[in-house]
Amino acid sequence: MSNIIIREAKLEDAKDKGYVHYKSWQETYTGIINQEYLDKMSIEKCVKIAEEYLENNLVAEFDGKIVGFLCYNPCRDTDYENCSEIVAVYILKEYQKKGIGKMLMDESIKRLSGYKKLALWVLENNKSAIEFYEKYGFSIDGTKKEAVLVTPVTALRMVKDI
Repeated sequence: MSNIIIREAKLEDAKDKGYVHYKSWQETYTGIINQEYLDKMSIEKCVKIAEEYLENNLVAEFDGKIVGFLCYNPCRDTDYENCSEIVAVYILKEYQKKGIGKMLMDESIKRLSGYKKLALWVLENNKSAIEFYEKYGFSIDGTKKEAVLVTPVTALRMVKDI
């Protein structure tokens, strides 16, 4: 997809980025997490998150439309030194499997050149995301954590040397 531009998110992207956040959760997590949790989400809440957390955010733009985004930060886990973390990667379903996720990951890794490792958390039932991350070179390190999204869900940590 040669019409894709990967760039830093700007405040004026918040509405579109919030929509991608909301819509991709509905598309991706239906049947994986409790529907009651998904029903409580709103575009407005996702736009507010996009407005509040601008730092370390990349957007994927296709023909002037934001179709995906990635957020990264220093790793919140204390058991890895010199590690960064991919906090979120969301791409609208109709734009998945077109190389956009790889483009977002490639650009984030360029920006994380001072780190030795990259970690992320993925829901253990999200098989397509796990497959994508494995193809990109991540591996499950055996660490799990539970969260409650109305009902419990388990996330797996995946890591990659960079």
